[in-house]
Amino acid sequence: MAPHSESMDGPVVNAAEMALDMENVHYVLPFVSPEDESELKDAFERTITVRELSGDAAELADYWFFETTVRLHLKWRKQPYTGIKPAGYNRGPALNLAEEALKKEKLNDLDNFMISFIKEDLQLRFDEVLSRKDYEADDVESGRDYVSSMLDFVRYLDQLYDFMEKG
Repeated sequence: MAPHSESMDGPVVNAAEMALDMENVHYVLPFVSPEDESELKDAFERTITVRELSGDAAELADYWFFETTVRLHLKWRKQPYTGIKPAGYNRGPALNLAEEALKKEKLNDLDNFMISFIKEDLQLRFDEVLSRKDYEADDVESGRDYVSSMLDFVRYLDQLYDFMEKG
């Protein structure tokens, strides 16, 4: 799954657009590492200069600035850059609800969705393990199938807990 920050409607491109509209690079600097600030500032200045040439030049320069910004952002996040994705790319309900929660400054809908999603996923995985539990002792293959699903279930929970605990 590609990060949302790679899309044209993601927070990185939105910040880059704001920086260009306001002619203030500080709107986008928080999205890149301090080590890459000078490269982004240089790209910003070049873009501002080229934007004044024509509408076509502005469109091309803006897109180049967006690409540069996203590339530097992903570099900082230690993620590969594979190009900017179209608006709406790879959006799921959790992302939409997270953005809505941040806008409204209320967690209710996101909280309810995530709790329900985790409960349903946990129940499905648990049921899958239980469906394999009752096997004949002489059926070694079914025994291995059960053990494998049980270990996958436990590993999933351990990884989920670690991720949530460590963030």
